[in-house]
Amino acid sequence: MKELKRVFVKGGILSPSELKQIVNYADSLGLKELHFGSRQDIIFPVYNKEENLENEDPILNIDLVTDVNRQNIVSSYVAADIFESTTWLGSATYLYIVENFKYQPKLKINITDPKQQLVPLFSGQLNFVASDNEDYWYLNLHLPNFENSVFYPVLIYSWDIAEVSKVIEEVYADADDVDELFMLVNSQIETNSRTIEKELITTFKPFPYYEGMNKMGINQYWLGLYWRNNNYYIDFLRDFCDFCLDNRIGKISITPWKSFIVKGIPSESKLSLERFLGKSGINIRHSLLELNWHLPVNDDEALQLKKFIVRNFDQNDISTYGLTFAVTNRDESNIYFTSIVVEKNSVPNIVKDFEVRPTYNVLYSEKFDPNNHKYLVYAQDVDKIELSGLLMELSKMYFNQLGDENTVENSENKVNLKSKKDEVFQCSDCLTVLGDYWHDKQVVGDSEISLKNIPNNYRCDVCDASKEMVVKVIL
Repeated sequence: MKELKRVFVKGGILSPSELKQIVNYADSLGLKELHFGSRQDIIFPVYNKEENLENEDPILNIDLVTDVNRQNIVSSYVAADIFESTTWLGSATYLYIVENFKYQPKLKINITDPKQQLVPLFSGQLNFVASDNEDYWYLNLHLPNFENSVFYPVLIYSWDIAEVSKVIEEVYADADDVDELFMLVNSQIETNSRTIEKELITTFKPFPYYEGMNKMGINQYWLGLYWRNNNYYIDFLRDFCDFCLDNRIGKISITPWKSFIVKGIPSESKLSLERFLGKSGINIRHSLLELNWHLPVNDDEALQLKKFIVRNFDQNDISTYGLTFAVTNRDESNIYFTSIVVEKNSVPNIVKDFEVRPTYNVLYSEKFDPNNHKYLVYAQDVDKIELSGLLMELSKMYFNQLGDENTVENSENKVNLKSKKDEVFQCSDCLTVLGDYWHDKQVVGDSEISLKNIPNNYRCDVCDASKEMVVKVIL
C-alpha cells in the first residue's frame, strides 16, 4: 500500500459521473486499469509519471493520496435495500451522514448496519453500529492507545457522528480510558446523545452472495461485478459509467471485497445491460469458492496462493458457502474481518540471505463469526502444500456446527460494552484451541471449559496429545 496511490470515496458511494472523471484522470496518467481497496477506496497502480502525482482534477478535486495515515470512511450503504437491514436505516441516511464529514479522517471510521453481513462492523477504529433506536448508533472504539476495544458509554445521534469523530481524533491521545475520553469530548461539544438501554446484539448469518444480476423490489435490479485479479480495466469502466448515465442509474457502490454493486437498475434496462456485459466479455457468475476472499491490493503472491487453494477446493468438491477467507502478512496491527485467515510469517532475519520457503498460520474466528473479533489458532508454521487440507477441515467443522443450538446460525452474540482478555485452553503440542469440539465430537460451550471438566481420556483432535498437554493461555 505504501507504493500505491488512493482516491478516497466517502462511504464507498459515488455517482457514475464521478467515477468517469476518476477513470479519465487515470487514463491521463497512462494507466490501463484500477484496483478497489478493502476500505471502499479506489487504488491507482504504480505508474511512471511521478511528475503528475500532485495534479488534481479541477472539477472533482481528485487527490491521489500517498499519506498512509489518512483513511477512507467505510459504510454499509452498499448493502442497503438489497440485504436485510435495520428498519429505520435507509440509503438516504448514509448519504446525509457521510456528507457531514468536512475533514479527512486519520482514524478508520466504519458506519454500518448490524443486520447485514457484507460490510464488516468492527474493522475500523471508530465503529458506528446502528441501534434499534431511530437515528442512534453504538460506537465501538479500537483506538491506537487503548489495549482493548471498548464501547462509548452513550448512543451517538446520526447528525453528530461527523463532529464526534473529529473531536475524538483531536483528543483521544490524551485519554487513558473510555470514561476520560467521554469527558474530554463532552467538554468540547454538545451532542444529542442517548442512554444505552441494552447491549449490542449481532446475529450471525452466512456471508451473502453479492455478484450477478438480482431482483430488487418490483421493477428494479441490482448488479454485482467482481474481477478475480482486482484489475478493473479503464475502457470498460468508462463505457459502464456511460451506460449508467444513459439509464438513469444514480449511484455506484464499492464493496470491501474489491468489487462493486450498482442498485436501482430499471427493469426495462436489464436486457440491454446483459447485452453490454456479454459483448464486453464480463462473467457475472463466479463460483462461491472465488468470491469470498480478502487479499492485499497488488500482491501477486497472495493472489497466486488464493488460486492454488481455490483450485484444490474445486478438485475436492468443497463447499465454502457462508465462509470468508483472507490471505495476509502477519502483523500485530492487523484487524481481520473474515471467518478464516491465512497469515504469512516473516522470514527470520538470521536467514535473510538464503532462500527459505514461507510458512503460514491458519486462524479462524470464534463460531466462524468475524464480528466476534476473537481469532483462534488452528495451525502454525505450516507449509503452503498443507493449507488447502487445513482449510477444508475448517470448512467441514463450520458446517458440522452450523445451526446447532448455542452456535452459529441460531446464536445471538452480545457484544460486551466492556472488553476483557479471553482465557482459553490450548494443546501445547500443536497449539489447537479447545472449545468447539472434544475428541468424541460432543459440543461444549466455552463457558464450561475448565481443566477439571476435561475428561481424563481426552485426546487432541489434531495431534492426539493427552489431557496432560492442555494448558491455559490468554488471547
